[in-house]
Amino acid sequence: MGEHEPSANPEAARSHEPYGLPVAVHVQQVPNTAELDDPGLYFNRELGDLDFDARVLAQAMDPRTPLLERVRFVSIAASNLDEFVMKRVGGLLRQQAAGVQSTSIDGRTASEQLALIGDAMRPLYRKMETLWRDELRPELRRRATLDVIDIDDVTDDEWDGLERVFERDLYPIVTPLAVDSGRPFPLISNLSLSLAVRLDAPTTGTDEPLFVRIKVPTNLGRFVRTTRGRLVPIEQLLERYVDRFFPGAHVRDAYRFRVTRNADTRMDEEEADDLLAAIGAELRERRFAPVVRIEVERRMPEDVRAYLMRQLDVTADRVQEADRVLALADLSELIDQAEGGPELHFPPFQGVTAERIAEHDEIAPSGSLFDLIRQRDLLVHHPYERFETSTQRFIEEAARDPKVLAIKQTLYRTSANSPVVAALVRAAESGKQVAVLVEVKARFDEANNIEWGQRLEEAGVHVSYGLVGLKIHTKMVLVVRRDDDGIRTYAHVGTGNYNAQTARLYTDLGLFTAHAGIGSDLADLFHHITGYAPGQTYEHLLVAPWEMRDAFIRRIEREAEHARAGRTARIVAKMNGLDDGPIIQALYAASQAGVDVELIVRGHCRLRPGVPGVSERIRVISILGRFLEHDRVFSFYNDGDLDVLIGSADWKRRNLSDRIEAIVPVHDVGLKARLMNYLEQALADPRGAWDLHADGRYVQRTPKAGGPHTGLQEALMAGVMPPED
Repeated sequence: MGEHEPSANPEAARSHEPYGLPVAVHVQQVPNTAELDDPGLYFNRELGDLDFDARVLAQAMDPRTPLLERVRFVSIAASNLDEFVMKRVGGLLRQQAAGVQSTSIDGRTASEQLALIGDAMRPLYRKMETLWRDELRPELRRRATLDVIDIDDVTDDEWDGLERVFERDLYPIVTPLAVDSGRPFPLISNLSLSLAVRLDAPTTGTDEPLFVRIKVPTNLGRFVRTTRGRLVPIEQLLERYVDRFFPGAHVRDAYRFRVTRNADTRMDEEEADDLLAAIGAELRERRFAPVVRIEVERRMPEDVRAYLMRQLDVTADRVQEADRVLALADLSELIDQAEGGPELHFPPFQGVTAERIAEHDEIAPSGSLFDLIRQRDLLVHHPYERFETSTQRFIEEAARDPKVLAIKQTLYRTSANSPVVAALVRAAESGKQVAVLVEVKARFDEANNIEWGQRLEEAGVHVSYGLVGLKIHTKMVLVVRRDDDGIRTYAHVGTGNYNAQTARLYTDLGLFTAHAGIGSDLADLFHHITGYAPGQTYEHLLVAPWEMRDAFIRRIEREAEHARAGRTARIVAKMNGLDDGPIIQALYAASQAGVDVELIVRGHCRLRPGVPGVSERIRVISILGRFLEHDRVFSFYNDGDLDVLIGSADWKRRNLSDRIEAIVPVHDVGLKARLMNYLEQALADPRGAWDLHADGRYVQRTPKAGGPHTGLQEALMAGVMPPED
């Protein structure tokens, strides 16, 4: 594991081979006598996020990915970039404006990080555009009979139909907003697409044009179909007929632009008397928070750009030049409109009912999941094993089972027309005690969660909306049931949200257990969140923010002790992100002690592997594929007494310090074996894995000739499920 040397160039750049996606990493030199908190031992968090988005975009560039899925990955990468600008860039700009001079763990101020971000983001943005324009759009025309054209390519026989669309659908709903001495520059909402129109206004006695902003009504769909079935971006059609809005005036020119606002609004919960009211205020603020980016057409003249920059209070480094089609996240609209064969999509996939559940149903068709869970703990893995026939069924059975006395559950994100929420409503209406912790601070899902919370309250559910300063991110259900031999608890602790839609798109694990100790800990945790119990302790669960970090560090240090004593010592962990300083330093110390550390980190990773004398025994990979890798598994060899845990938390500072999280130990020996087999499969993935090198480069694996070519996700979809025994 020590073959990768750190780059000798302190300003090295990483590239995503073989896709040519440059992302500046600016690796810093590590002194030979570096302490474990030396900035050179840490990658930058913001660049790590951009680097992850580049790996997502690489999925769109990979010719092995079906065409329409490549379009989807471009859309996802563009949406990720929008969110990054809103949250991460917005947060750094807030720090910069406040004069914050403290540095990140990699030793950089907010201003220095913003400069790095700009250098990394621009080529990534351009790569998205060129991939769409030069490769995917022509391929859609050729293979999917989906011809997306620019307005300049419209033929004479198509104009009449497009003009009718404009007159019938666009003209009545568009509202031009002029700017003059009596009308200020309009408020422009977040992520809205606009036209900047300049009119010659001879009555003013000046050569200065009159500025008009037109918001593009994308609620009608982003693309308009011509009479020949070709698609034109709606903003280009609007621009073509823009003079119809201004009879008697001369339109000098019109240009497209798009505004991104700060989503890092940092609501002051301490001063908020009503958390729901404060969330509502934050949502309103986010729509019109400070602008952090303007995307403009490349052909937009400098004087128009300068005008927008002045009005929106944006500096030149926050302006992003774009191609003729802005907001590439909207490309997802095209997927359902394409024609062609099944080879344009991923093969259809629907998970199976978990084997133990299916066997139980066959033997005892009238039996319940409670009977099965009481016999032995049950582990399910979505989407390979269906959410509907396991987790959703567990909640629905609890709602209608007359023996069930109470249901307690957390809701972080859930789906529209959620069957889980419907089951909880039925349970409350039938007289069961139902308590739900709704996290209204779930980023970009706040309004939806408030609506669900109010619906649950109307049904008689006890609803708690979280704690001041902490997000409730844990995924847990506790069912209290009167069995024939007394009252017993049944629990589900998982890694993913109770969302039937995302359960088909995200990989997540869930543990069902009737373990009395775990049930007691969960009851204590629910009481802690809804009531007041600052001295609460837990025997089995690892709970953040109170003691989870320390519990993980103790396990890491235990492996180091085993290594120093000459015993086998190994840590394997799978998560979404890794940036917590104390955890990383504990892993560095473990590596120095002789522990083999293998990490599967989907997103950003601040830990720098392969540094001689510090992290040469640490290996980091990232896996991307058809599904979003979302599960969290942590294993410690512990001298053969294997310690395996799953749960909602990553090894990230926010999870360990700012959120309520729960990690549950897996006690069943067979389930531990299944999880370890799963981790070994992930580490060996020859297709979907990217290896992180000491110099910051992520290099995608290429299957060896004659070796396995099937990636982790494909193997699990094919039914190569690790055995439980």
